[in-house]
Amino acid sequence: MALDIGIVAHLRHPIAAPFMGGMEAHAWHLARGLQARGHRVALYAAGDSDARFDLRPLIARHYDRDYPWHDFHGTEVLNALLDRAFEGCTAALERAGHDVVHNNSLHRFPPRHAHAHGLPMLTSLHVPPFEGLRRAAQDSISPWSRFTVCSDQQAGMWWPDGMPEGATVVPNGIDLDLWPFVPTGNGEAVWAGRITPNKGAHLALEAARIAGVPLTLFGSIEHRDYFEDRVRPLLGEGRRYGGHLAGPALAQEMGRASALLFTPLWQEPFGLVAIEAMACGLPVAATRIGATADVIGPCGAYAEPDDAAGLARALHAALRVPRREARLRVERLFSLDVMLDRYEAQYRLAMAAAPVAVV
Repeated sequence: MALDIGIVAHLRHPIAAPFMGGMEAHAWHLARGLQARGHRVALYAAGDSDARFDLRPLIARHYDRDYPWHDFHGTEVLNALLDRAFEGCTAALERAGHDVVHNNSLHRFPPRHAHAHGLPMLTSLHVPPFEGLRRAAQDSISPWSRFTVCSDQQAGMWWPDGMPEGATVVPNGIDLDLWPFVPTGNGEAVWAGRITPNKGAHLALEAARIAGVPLTLFGSIEHRDYFEDRVRPLLGEGRRYGGHLAGPALAQEMGRASALLFTPLWQEPFGLVAIEAMACGLPVAATRIGATADVIGPCGAYAEPDDAAGLARALHAALRVPRREARLRVERLFSLDVMLDRYEAQYRLAMAAAPVAVV
């Protein structure tokens, strides 16, 4: 049965390629995938998001352009902007009368509104818990206001005493056709992501230098001072920055390589770039933090986050993992169809449980 689905996105960046990060890619592919299954989809997002969707802007353009997160995070001016946007969003959702809403906003208003007003909603938690959203999740979970996290490790952070009724794990998924398998690599490594301190590009460069393996970085330079102070001095002698590429070009560059360096230095809830590279056949050398080992499993090797020499050894170990194993793991666990099947099941549970009215 086709559904009328509202998707509420995070507003920091546009939901458009080239994606600034995993949350933007997730929202775009979610909307595209649900449309391909015949559902009617409305995307509530920043106004400079992809116009191919039924786009319903919550703000005129993504807030990071005018209020960069690194400067305005936690400030009254940004908090007020987001509160106004999501107050308007909840009113728009009521007017629209969607069958179900998939909330990816990371804001406290949508799940609280859903719980209080009987609105069928699935809220996906893409980050480790922070206080405002943690309280909203605790107060708002119900049979019709449901929650997902994307890894068992993340579930333990949100609910250390065990997952409550109405919460479940749904790993992220990708369109395998967009990340084609390549049977052989060129002996080099790649790294992809936002170039900001907690993504660890400098650690990848140090490990590649120690390992003697050429490395290319891809991604948006989110933190210019970090790039100039910690990244640029490590470039050269086979280590380079390849720019910020859209999906097809990035998939082509990944497919040529022999391994991915994946170096989060924070509690990474999932790691979308890891499964994108694995789909192309790349084994992964990763920092053992957050959900990296849950996602990559036996298709890579690991080091502690502060150990460049250990990561260099992990890179050599990862290069010995058969490329076909990496692809098969993604096909089995992390395809877009697997993710959409699980989300659709949650949508129907929320819809079936929604009360006629909540007093």
